[in-house]
Order: sequence, then structure tokens, then C-alpha cells
Amino acid sequence: MAVGNSAEPAIRSDARRNRAQILAAAQRALAERGTTVSLAEVARRAGVGAGTVHRHFPTKTDLLEAVMQQRVDGLAALAAEHLTDPDPGSAFFALCTHVIVTTPGNKDLCDLVQSDDGWPRALLRGAGNRFHRALGALLASAQRQGAVRPDVVVTDVLDIFTGCVAIQRHRRAEDPLAPAVALILDALRTRPLSVTEPARIDRNETLESNEIPAPCPVCSAPVRRPATGRPARYCSPACRQKAHRQRSSPRLFAGS
Repeated sequence: MAVGNSAEPAIRSDARRNRAQILAAAQRALAERGTTVSLAEVARRAGVGAGTVHRHFPTKTDLLEAVMQQRVDGLAALAAEHLTDPDPGSAFFALCTHVIVTTPGNKDLCDLVQSDDGWPRALLRGAGNRFHRALGALLASAQRQGAVRPDVVVTDVLDIFTGCVAIQRHRRAEDPLAPAVALILDALRTRPLSVTEPARIDRNETLESNEIPAPCPVCSAPVRRPATGRPARYCSPACRQKAHRQRSSPRLFAGS
């Protein structure tokens, strides 16, 4: 009996370790190749047999849901940890930055959640609710401190996540927060960090010769200044059309 009792915990430990390896491998594979990745590919990356993957996740849908739940529950846990921070305002903006910077790699999963194929499922909805509650508590704490505008609600923050993730997606994973994203988050503050100087009106109402125009918001390339007319916003017609398509595309699931 002693041998059997000692063997059972070891089996459970191996099963937990295999499941964790499968989920980690699936997250990497999905970020690189999207939801078309096969269970066999996930098994190869996790270093386990295909049968092991199927025992834990009988279908790809089961695996996708588990990856999404792990992602959202991780965000909920992070938000809950930030509740003990002595500076709730800084903690709130740190969480916002983390969500925006780390979500673009989950694009296909986010799109799946928005589909009409029965998503989100009950398990994932539960994780989403836990994240929203933790985010709401952190937001309320930051507002009591006076760091965040009092008229902001959780749904506003989720909407901002959706828009900011779309902006951040055009930057590489190792790049810092996009300047436009920083400006949007700054607008949530009671006292914005960025101070806009009063507009200077020259006699000829033209830009100073040494003034550098803002880069293209799509590809960050320099924008040529036209000799006459309104200042150009994009570096080319292609970038202008791409920006229009992005504005017209469906919104993402912010908590994914």
C-alpha cells in the first residue's frame, strides 16, 4: 500500500507538469502561427506525446479555451496583486501598460473570442468576470487616491484597451509603449503628465523651418511636409488606406 500511495502523488505531479508544459507551448505556438497550429505541433514543442495532449485537451477548442483562461486569469491575479500596492495610481497605470503591451501577440485568440462560434464559453466568461472585478477594484482605489479621473468606469478602460492594443500591434514586441498609447493613458489621469504649451501664432501662420513633423502613425516613417495646404499625417497613400481599414475593423476583446 505504501508504494501505491507514493506513486499516485507522483503521477498527479507529472500530469500537472505536462499540462503546464502543454499550455506554455501552445501559447508560444499560437502567438507565432495563430489558431491554425495543430495539436501535434503543440505536443512536439511541449516535448510530450500527442496522446498526452489529447488526454488533457481532447479537442483544439478545449486547448484554446484553456490558453485563454490562463491568460485572463493571469491578468486578474496581477490586478489583485496590485491592490496591495501603496501607490494605487502607479499600480493602475502599470497594469494598463502590461495589458496593452502583452495582448497583441494573442491576436488570433482575441479574434476567436469575438466570433459567432459559441465563444466565449462559460469557463472563459468566469475568468473574464474575475479580471473585470479586480480591474474595477484597482480603478476605484486609484480614483480614491486622486490619480485617475472620477468619471472613468471599467467599461471605459476596457474600450481603451481595445483601441490601444490595435495601435500597439503595429510595433515590434520589444518596442516600448507607442507614443499615441501613452497619450491616451495620460488622458485618464486627473492631472495629465503631458503639458501642452499654448499654440504660437506666427505672423505668416506657417511652421517654423526647424520644426520637425510627427512621424507616420502607421509605419513611423518620416512624413514629408507639403509646400501648401494642410500638413500631411501619413507618409503615403498606402499607409492612409491601411489606417482607414484599421479604424473600420471590428473591436477586439479587451480582456484577452
